[in-house]
Amino acid sequence: MTDDRGQDVWLGVDLGTQGVRAVAVTSEGRLLGTGSSPLTGDRRGERHEQDPQQWWRAVCSAVGQVCAAGADPRRVRAMAVDATSGTIALTDRHGRCVTPGLMYDDGRAGVEAEQVNAVGERQWAKAGYGRMQRSWGLPKLRRLLDRYPHAVADGWRLAHQSDVINRRLVGHDVPTDTSNALKSGADAATVTWPEQVLAELGVPTTALPDLVLPGTVIGEVCADAAAECGLVPGIPVVAGMTDGCAAHLGSGATAVGSWNSVLGTTLVLKGVTEDLLHDPNGVVYSHRSPAGHWLPGGASSTGAGLVAREFPGADLDRLSEDAAPLLPTGLLRYPLVSPGERFPFVAPDAVAFRSREPAGGAEDFAALMQGVAYLERLCFASVDLLGAPTDGAVVLTGGATRNLVWNQLRADVLGRPVSLPRHASPALGMAVLAASAFGGPGGLDRAAASMVRPGRTLEPRASRRSAHDEGYGRLLDLLVERGWLPGTVAAHARKGTAP
Repeated sequence: MTDDRGQDVWLGVDLGTQGVRAVAVTSEGRLLGTGSSPLTGDRRGERHEQDPQQWWRAVCSAVGQVCAAGADPRRVRAMAVDATSGTIALTDRHGRCVTPGLMYDDGRAGVEAEQVNAVGERQWAKAGYGRMQRSWGLPKLRRLLDRYPHAVADGWRLAHQSDVINRRLVGHDVPTDTSNALKSGADAATVTWPEQVLAELGVPTTALPDLVLPGTVIGEVCADAAAECGLVPGIPVVAGMTDGCAAHLGSGATAVGSWNSVLGTTLVLKGVTEDLLHDPNGVVYSHRSPAGHWLPGGASSTGAGLVAREFPGADLDRLSEDAAPLLPTGLLRYPLVSPGERFPFVAPDAVAFRSREPAGGAEDFAALMQGVAYLERLCFASVDLLGAPTDGAVVLTGGATRNLVWNQLRADVLGRPVSLPRHASPALGMAVLAASAFGGPGGLDRAAASMVRPGRTLEPRASRRSAHDEGYGRLLDLLVERGWLPGTVAAHARKGTAP
């Protein structure tokens, strides 16, 4: 057994949709402890809210489990927290949340999104994404300010999900990072708020936190938080990133041209480019990497979140075994987890559909897996159309990678090798980010290479490509017929430009 007693330990915390996860990892990638705690929410149509107090309780529980599992908190050199992208709340002068947390896919700010886009058209084009979507942070902030007209006078401020946790950790006001603040209007290139645009929207700077780059030390764990979480006071807290960016760092795919595809509740694709991508359709947006590159990508509303909903209590291993011989299946599914699509196209009125009724549960499950894989391929086609390099490594992470049938299916549909690192997770990505903050020049790449351990590589089966090409093309037709997928994107996707 390796003696790691002299190595530094890094703590990463991931606030996902369904739960909080935490890990403690050494500088050489040895996993010392893990913890998790579930989250619940209120999801009704376009409404999706969570209780911010539950976020903190879940963080304390997950971190406490890490320490109980054998990770000595006295050895933790630094920690970082990620959160779901675009999730916000308002806090009072004392940093206490005074509204529910509006989650990443809460879609009630449609009117406000139109206002935001009309006023900030030039700024959003400069930022690369062209238009904001109704689920983004700034439209939701505008909606909250309308709902609570006394908010500004009372000193209420915007807080992203990770800001809520970071403030509890350090015990005082904290700046927000440009990754979580991107969908709230922050200019990641200049690390500033677009004050003129925000003023026209009635959003004063007093309602906004300060901005820093991910990886910036923003404080130390205070005594109260240490007591609640099982840590020790004084641990540096590093500004984190969104969960998609965290998963990207945790995959180890930090080289230009490489991509990380995360399949959890939803599908998130993120890559690395030298330059900022510009998407006039507002589908692809780019975060700024702590290493200085750009991280373009997007989050689809399709994903594995349908599995528990549609197959409750099922033996998923057996279901996958039964589904495997049916692939490729002629049953086409567009498997939306919630109404409306965000990536690889924007269609607020999109709804899930099947091309026909399934013959049974196994075929329906096969079509669900296949539908997500087809959307994943379409995501790659959309970023390829924008000029992003897609010739690097493709790394698969997320909870769905436990399904070996699904992993192989994704390699078959993409038509290229995919790799699955060991222990990859957004929480690991935050541990990598925390380590990089103390690593000097090249810290991020060096930390990722050291801490993310390689796993399996799956090769595509050439015998399946033709059938998948046909099914993929048919799904594109169905999406175009419904008016959701732009014809230019569909035409490019039909050229066989899977990565």
